[in-house]
Amino acid sequence: MYIKDLKFSLWADFIERDYLDNEFKELIAQGIVNGATSNPSIFKNAILTSSAYKEQLLALASLTPKEKYEAVAIYDIQKAADILEPLYALGDDGYVSIEVDPYLCDDADATIEEGKRLFAQIGRKNVMIKVPATMAGYIAMRELVASGIPVNATLIFQKEQALACAEAFREGMREHGSEVATVISVFVSRIDRALDGMLAANGVATGLSGIYNSAAIYAEVEKLGVKGCRTLFASTGVKDDSLPAHYYIEKLLAYNSINTAPIETIKAFCADGLQTKALPIEPKTVEEHFEKIKGLGIDFDAVLAKQVADGLQAFKDAFKDILESL
Repeated sequence: MYIKDLKFSLWADFIERDYLDNEFKELIAQGIVNGATSNPSIFKNAILTSSAYKEQLLALASLTPKEKYEAVAIYDIQKAADILEPLYALGDDGYVSIEVDPYLCDDADATIEEGKRLFAQIGRKNVMIKVPATMAGYIAMRELVASGIPVNATLIFQKEQALACAEAFREGMREHGSEVATVISVFVSRIDRALDGMLAANGVATGLSGIYNSAAIYAEVEKLGVKGCRTLFASTGVKDDSLPAHYYIEKLLAYNSINTAPIETIKAFCADGLQTKALPIEPKTVEEHFEKIKGLGIDFDAVLAKQVADGLQAFKDAFKDILESL
């Protein structure tokens, strides 16, 4: 863990073959990162822009586009899992996540089948199957955890999503009979990007909506106390140049949590970020901020619902781009 006293971990939100062979190993050796996450957008950028995949793709020429994608992704996930295995053996996280086909987000049975198949094909215990937090996703999460498969619940913006994921994990572990590692991935910065323009124009403090929403969800998850389940703060790269690069790590530093971030964001935090606990935040402070938003006539629940829909669509678009290119 990056900060042992807080049980706080940093995971690299990046997968690319050359990086895994070089910088990733260095970051682990330095005690900076102890896990990794991926998603269709990350794999899209890696596969379509890195020359490291050309030779393997030539050998896969006879396969369907999805079969090619899975072969490439599984190879990278296996590589990352093997590099992280010594940490996993020590109980220091050591997990890497791979997401199911985002087009299956409303099909529980297909998500379960693909999640189990990917976990079996990868053949590593320190792999988390990433499942979007939809109605079908909750069903799939329960079944995967009941089968002893670690799960990363993703694309969470709403408290209701987080609670549904936690309950699915609890029920799945009850069926499995023992603890299974799970994370609830709460997306942060996208909320500020959606709202800050309107807030600034009306004299309301910016760069806080994503932080406060995530802090409130974290508090609820901690209150539930589901064994083996932690909040993971995602979408923590900064797009606003007025904010420090490490802003969303520093402001969400919390006990028993994870922050998955781009490599440059992690380096900025390690260089000069405040490494003191930032959560919990007083509920009154959070409530006052959202009352100001409501006073502007902004339906925050609708904003969050749109972020969920937009996030799913972005992953679908990235997945489609990969398959079309292959």
